[in-house]
Amino acid sequence: MNQVIIAIQDGGIWMAPIIIAFVFALTIAAERFYVLFISLRAANTKTVVGRITKEIQSGPESLVNAHKIAQGEAKKNKAVFRVLAKGLAAAQSGNDPSKAMDEMGLQVFPEINKRMPFLPMLANVATLSGLLGTIIGLIEAFDAVANAAPDQKQIMLARGISKAMYTTAGGLVVAIPTLIMNSLLTSVATKLMDDIDHYSTQVSNSIRSSNKKLAAK
Repeated sequence: MNQVIIAIQDGGIWMAPIIIAFVFALTIAAERFYVLFISLRAANTKTVVGRITKEIQSGPESLVNAHKIAQGEAKKNKAVFRVLAKGLAAAQSGNDPSKAMDEMGLQVFPEINKRMPFLPMLANVATLSGLLGTIIGLIEAFDAVANAAPDQKQIMLARGISKAMYTTAGGLVVAIPTLIMNSLLTSVATKLMDDIDHYSTQVSNSIRSSNKKLAAK
């Protein structure tokens, strides 16, 4: 801990944007983890969608029960079921469920990806701030050496370079975990959007198949 404090002090003013970037990145990542893992994601999606498709295949009158199941999960703000509930409601009204689910997907997808682009941007800010701090630190170090006494030049150069390196190290310490968090969150967000597309198609096909069976009778 003492080494961290020393690094921040020796890094000077250019450690400030690095620390600010870290605080913002940590806040965004924590919020996105909550939204993607807890708020929008349903743990039992496959099982519940299976119940919905079974209800649909039981007959057109079962669309009401299927919608109730989806609506129950949609009220918990689960992304997949918000989309499915919209499609099932449209199917009950005799409208195209695919279009309704596509429209709802256009509302849900931005919620999934909200604030995600800021993470790589903050990682770049931290890295570039560190590099800028290093360059300015080296300029100051060489300037100090140019005006120092001959017996002090080597000591001052080593001290100045050491201080300048702290900003690069600080920028990388912030950028690396931020990029890792961004990759993890991006993969979760992509999986959630893929699930929405997959289950929307599955339910839409079930409704279409049920309607064909009814028309054939």
